[in-house]
Order: sequence, then structure tokens, then C-alpha cells
Amino acid sequence: MSRLRAAAVRGLRRQRRGSGSAAPNGRSSRAPARPHALHLFGDPVEIDALRGRLLAWYDKSRRDLPWRTLAAAELDADRRAYAVWVSEIMLQQTQVATVIDYYNRWMQKWPTLQALAAASLEEVNELWAGLGYYSRGKRLQEAARKVVSELAGRMPRTAEDLQRLLPGVGRYTAGAIASISFGQATGVVDGNVIRVLCRLRCIGADTSSLAVIDCLWDMANTLVDRSRPGDFNQALMELGATVCTPKSPLCRECPVKEHCHAWRRVEKELASASQKLFGKTTLVPDVEDCGPGGCPLCLPAAEPWDSSLGVTNFPRKAAKKQPRVEWTATCVLERRGRLGAPEYLIVQRPSSGLLAGLWEFPSLPLAPGLQEEQQKEVLADHLRAWTRQPVQTQSLCFIGEVVHIFSHIHQTYVVYSLCLDGDVALDAASSPSRWVTEEEFRASAVSTAMKKVLKARETQRGVQSGRAKGSKRKRESKLGAAGSTPTGMQLSLRAFLRAQPPP
Repeated sequence: MSRLRAAAVRGLRRQRRGSGSAAPNGRSSRAPARPHALHLFGDPVEIDALRGRLLAWYDKSRRDLPWRTLAAAELDADRRAYAVWVSEIMLQQTQVATVIDYYNRWMQKWPTLQALAAASLEEVNELWAGLGYYSRGKRLQEAARKVVSELAGRMPRTAEDLQRLLPGVGRYTAGAIASISFGQATGVVDGNVIRVLCRLRCIGADTSSLAVIDCLWDMANTLVDRSRPGDFNQALMELGATVCTPKSPLCRECPVKEHCHAWRRVEKELASASQKLFGKTTLVPDVEDCGPGGCPLCLPAAEPWDSSLGVTNFPRKAAKKQPRVEWTATCVLERRGRLGAPEYLIVQRPSSGLLAGLWEFPSLPLAPGLQEEQQKEVLADHLRAWTRQPVQTQSLCFIGEVVHIFSHIHQTYVVYSLCLDGDVALDAASSPSRWVTEEEFRASAVSTAMKKVLKARETQRGVQSGRAKGSKRKRESKLGAAGSTPTGMQLSLRAFLRAQPPP
């Protein structure tokens, strides 16, 4: 029995012996229950075997990703750390397939910390537009400027210093940069790693709790390979992303299934079911269990093991908080440009809060329960402040509703359009604003939600154009029926051959 396992068992024995004691104030003095050895990695032989199998699989099966290629080829430690840093920030809450194009364009535009530090926030927002969680780009640039101005362009070399000195760099990002770029033997814990570790050690407790997260970090630091920490951490994340997936995991292809307690439980249940099917009486040993109650990492008693779920019993997640519902009135305000093409008014959002610093069509929050006429009234008042001229509610044309889901907000944009005649002088005292063509709009730092709004307006314009053409055809048809032939309209063969009246 390993020392770690023995220590865990001794701790459980002490807890059981002291279960009846009470503190003078009437509360139990019993210390919080310690994790059972089932949930721990304590055997050095097993740890070495797991490391070897996982790294061998990674060397053979890892995906070819631009940040990995760049980090492997870059000899300068600071540039290597910057390349890893950018990828880790972009990959937060965003899929790899989405990130690749953004990453390549970013590194082409700003290949060094110094180049990023010299850029404007407007440029950063423009390139980040569509990637979501827009504050990430802003914080990344702020931290890059700090490295250049206060740290002489030299990246901190340890996870502890990275987290302490750089704004926006948390424990995971610091661990990833330090292990991949500088070879520090420190673990990482992200969503993929949480899923892998929970299945390897049957951790069914709420993974959002601080105690469980601390346990997972301890486990990651125990497992990380000392000679190849960066590769090991990437291998663990790669395993979670491609094999040990949230749904339909590829367990039979997993390189470390021999170390997986969840897999072992599934296999033993299948063996037991097979014996019963063929009428055999040989007993299959029960899966190792923690015993009754007290373990802080087991599945909760109210949500026991479900055989139909298999390894996806782990991890269990707390109920997701429902996003709050918000409504916003938005107006696509347009005028005819110098070349005849429409131009749109966009305004800049505040420098803090949701979608900070991005550009949008003039918008304002709507109070719940407003009817359409009331929505038009508050929107017209808002537009008067921008255009400094009267805006009649009847001139606002309803386009429709555009729904966009942020991480914590279910946002519905109630969209109207308004076409202005002639030049319009904008209020310089208001937030920054400008007129842009459609091409300029798409190149600006605008959110995906605003792109949806413009698409709704273009769809409306197409419908209106189709109706106008249909009305024209109807008018021409009526004229033809009256015996006249409009200019440009071709006569039918019957009309052409019809006898003409004598002169």
C-alpha cells in the first residue's frame, strides 16, 4: 500500500474514532472528511505507467495546431511564451476550430509582445470581433503592455509569477504558459482535465466547489511528468477533447483506460450481466467503493450511479443557472452615401461592461412589457439625441426580433430601420459615432449580434425590393389588358398577327 493511500486510510480511521466527539459549543469537532484512497493517485508505479502511456499516445495522435507548431519551433523563450499565451486566452470558452483562423491572423499582425503593446484597442477589438468574450482581447493587450513597460519585455518564468504579475492571467493560463514554454513541472486544470480526472478516479462531487477543485489541482500536480510537463499537460487536455469527451466517449481507444476506475466499473457490470445472461453463478467482485457516506468526492447520495450512463456518470455538474432575459431596442439608421450605396450610423459602447468598446447600431434597453408604439416612442427619443432633428415614430419601420445568447444573458434585439434624407450632423457631445458603408461595418469591431441585426435589415430590403418588382409587373399586366403596349414590353404572337385596322 502506498504512503499516500496509507495516510488516507489512517485519516479515515481517525475520523471514525472521533465521530462521537463534540465541541464545547455543541457543534461537532470532527474535521471534514478526507477523500478515500479510491479517488487518489498514490502508487508511483501506476503514475509512471500512466505518464508513459499518455505521452506515447500524444506523440502519435496529437492534432497539428498552429500554436503547437509555433511553440515547438520558436527558440526565443519570450516569443514562445507569448505564442502560447495568445492561444490559451483565445481557447477559453471557444472551440479549437473557431480559434485557428483568429490565431493565425493575430500572430501575423502582432507576432511579438512589443507589436501587440503598440497596437490600439480599436485594432484589437476589430480582429477579435466574432470570437466572443471580448474583454479577453483587451486584458491580453493590457498585460502585454505591462510586460513591455514594466518588465522590460521579459515574460515571468514561473506559474506563480505569471499569475501574480499579469492582469487577466489565472491559475490555469499561468500553468499552461509555464509548463509549455518554460518547462516548469506544474499541472493544469481546465474543463477537459476535470472530465478526465473525474472519470479516472470516480469523482462525482460537484466540480464547481472549491474543495473539489483544490483536490483536482493536487492530482494534476501529482501526475504531471517532470521531464515533459508541457507535453503531458497538452496530452491530458487532448485526451479530454478528442477521446474522453462529454458525450459518447471513445473508451476503447483510450490509452489510459487501465487506470480508469469509471471504465473498470462499467466493465465489471457488463461481465456480471453477461454471467447472468448465460446462467453462470460465479460471482464478479464488486467494484471498489468508499463505503457508506462521508466521502467528499463520491457521487451524492441523491444522485447515485446510473448504469445507463456508464463513464459519463462523471463528472456531475451543478444545475446551470438560467441566463437573465433582456430586451433592447435597436435602430438601423441609414442614409444614402455619396456613391448611392447605403451608409449606416454606428456608435461606440462604453469602455467597460458587456461588449466594452465595440461598435453597434444605436440601441437602448427596453423596460419589460412595452407595446410596439411605446418601444417606438422611447427609441425615437433616443435617436433625436444622436441626429439632433425630429424623429417621428411612424417613420420607424419594424424589422423583427433578433435573438442572441450570451453566456449569462438571453438578449432579444427589437430591430427597427429608419432612412434619413440628406446629410445629418451628429451630436459631438454623445459617444463616438460614425457613418460606415456595409464593407466598413463588417471590418469594424462589431459583435456577432450586430451582424445578425444588419442581416435582418438586408433581408427586409430584399423583401421590399421583391414586392416593388411584383407591383410593377401587376401594373404592366393591367395596361396590356387595356389594349396598350408599354414601351419595352414584347407583343405576344397572337397580338402581332392580329389584323390591323385599315388606315
